[in-house]
Amino acid sequence: MQTIKAAVCHEFGAPLVIEEVQLAPPEMGEVEVTLDAVAICHSDISYAEGAWGGHLPAVYGHEAAGVVTTVGTGVQGFAKGESVVVTLIRSCGSCPSCAGGRPVICETPHDTVRGPLKTADGKPLDQAMACGAFAEKVVVDQRQIVKIPEDMGKDAAALVSCGVITGVGAVVNAAQLRAGQDVVVIGAGGVGLNAIQGARIAGARRIVAVDMSPGKLEIAKEFGATHGVLATEEKPWKAAYKALGGRGADAVLITVGAIPAYDQAPRYLARGGKAVLIGMPHSGAKAAYEPVVLAAMGQGLIGSKMGDVVIQRDIPWMVDLYQQGRLKLDELISGRWSLEQINEAIADTKTGSAKRNVIVFG
Repeated sequence: MQTIKAAVCHEFGAPLVIEEVQLAPPEMGEVEVTLDAVAICHSDISYAEGAWGGHLPAVYGHEAAGVVTTVGTGVQGFAKGESVVVTLIRSCGSCPSCAGGRPVICETPHDTVRGPLKTADGKPLDQAMACGAFAEKVVVDQRQIVKIPEDMGKDAAALVSCGVITGVGAVVNAAQLRAGQDVVVIGAGGVGLNAIQGARIAGARRIVAVDMSPGKLEIAKEFGATHGVLATEEKPWKAAYKALGGRGADAVLITVGAIPAYDQAPRYLARGGKAVLIGMPHSGAKAAYEPVVLAAMGQGLIGSKMGDVVIQRDIPWMVDLYQQGRLKLDELISGRWSLEQINEAIADTKTGSAKRNVIVFG
């Protein structure tokens, strides 16, 4: 075991505590990654607030990039010193979902409490989301990492691990958007902006961003939105219809966890359109739909976890697009913070004004 510094959640809703914890060496099929950057995702905040329960104490964080520093037995394709992104997608590779090409919904359970992390006095410490990246180092399964170019900035690379693949992947994998189709993206935060630029890259004709903030609608246009609609309007879907030429959207992507957004999403749809459910409401929250309308209009609801990506397939081409200047990553970063400033970074993220705040190490 080695000692590292991490931000630990001891109580839901309380500030994270920077303290020393123990990290076990990699076991078979695992790698140790020394982190250079980890972004703050709203999922981390929701977990830390107790929205979805879970074991405490815990180390959150799952959107990271760094350098491989130790390789366990049986690891193939990775070597010490290589730059990688670290994701929360831990897959077995052989269950029905993995074998069917959907590793994001792997059916093999993984006990994160019995993972590589322990408190300083040796007690169980949850490696949340199979990652625990609000820490100087992580030990993860080799299937959770993907190599990136050595000269790629780790702060930008970290964003690919969750927000980018979730937003872009939802467009190309879940919605399977065709060039020339129309899109509505509800929520212009970190994931929403990536859904917007995913729709742009996929060749959408019109991309309507819906958000409660006029400022965020302006930012959405920088990422590819052709129109913006304020969610505070009495019937924002009518404004979206007007922007779309009098017809609904072929795909509506809900990137926020707000129930009103889920309730309203079908109203934006064209006949035969589909709503893609991305944002994560708190456990127990329920949305209301009128099934007869969905059935009569041939519309659909699709859940999308992590953009339905296969990281070994999808991350490399997204990195290529970034290097070509076609996928914006640097522009997503609102601020860079130290690990000791993580509670300030979380508070700033909760204001809703930040696109992505990134913790940088060293």
